[in-house]
Amino acid sequence: MRISATFLDEISHDIPHQNWGRREWDADFAHMKAIGIDTVVLIRCGYRDWLTYPSASLVNGAHAFEPPVDLVRMFLDLSEEHAMRFFFGLYDSGRYWVNREYRKEIEVNRRVIDEAWNAYGGSPAFSGWYLSQECSRNVDGIAELYAELGTECKSISGGLPVMISPYIDGPKALGQDDPRTSREGGVSVAMHEREWDSIFSTIRGSVDIVAFQDGHVGFHELPAFLHVNKRLADRHGLSCWTNCETFDRDMPIKFLPIKWEKLLLKLRAAANAGIRDAITFEFSHFMSPQSAYLQAGHLYNRYREYLESLTGA
Repeated sequence: MRISATFLDEISHDIPHQNWGRREWDADFAHMKAIGIDTVVLIRCGYRDWLTYPSASLVNGAHAFEPPVDLVRMFLDLSEEHAMRFFFGLYDSGRYWVNREYRKEIEVNRRVIDEAWNAYGGSPAFSGWYLSQECSRNVDGIAELYAELGTECKSISGGLPVMISPYIDGPKALGQDDPRTSREGGVSVAMHEREWDSIFSTIRGSVDIVAFQDGHVGFHELPAFLHVNKRLADRHGLSCWTNCETFDRDMPIKFLPIKWEKLLLKLRAAANAGIRDAITFEFSHFMSPQSAYLQAGHLYNRYREYLESLTGA
């Protein structure tokens, strides 16, 4: 089991910014490529007031700040130079959809989809879309949001694949401001299966790839959820990836690079469930040799040793 993709978290609200320019990002893409990562997914093109590209629709319509650098163009250029695929992540208002005002979130993103495709669709590295609104349960409107936005993305781009990365409503599903590392309860495997069976029946044909986050349930519970995720995706014709988180949810400090033993356990559990593709959240902070976290470079070294053990090098 290998990690072949990573999110790019350039617009973050709970992880410190690393203040990289093109030189640092170019070096990071080279580090990714060296361990077999061939796909990068911009987790969101904007969050609330902060943007990765000079979006007229969001600067004028959402009163967002115009960024000093067009990061989307830079990421596309670097993806092309390093022979990698780039997925464009949509805008997260941080307001509408979290208050279940799904129609407003959809309308804002319709304009973003059109704007992004007109500006960047000609890049040979532009390979797909990511719907940035993350959910765990079948709340009113979320499946319809995925279906409508996914259909819009595929329609405008000639059918390029659409990805989502939901999470499991487990004991570790806590807000970033919550000082706890876990809570009582969490969704059962049976309830998770029923709700996502319903969601998948709504979004099939509009979404191509589902990559459930793997960090919100206990390590003993994870295999059961992974098997359910794979079974449901197969049933509804979706490609099932795992979002193998490279940060640790068990530590009182949010968030630090994960212990290698935990990452290896999760990769093996996904492989045992029949999952063959892994994306991580995310390489640059938690696994890169040039991360602000010293431990990330050590995790990179342990992962390279693991790859060498697989190939017998």
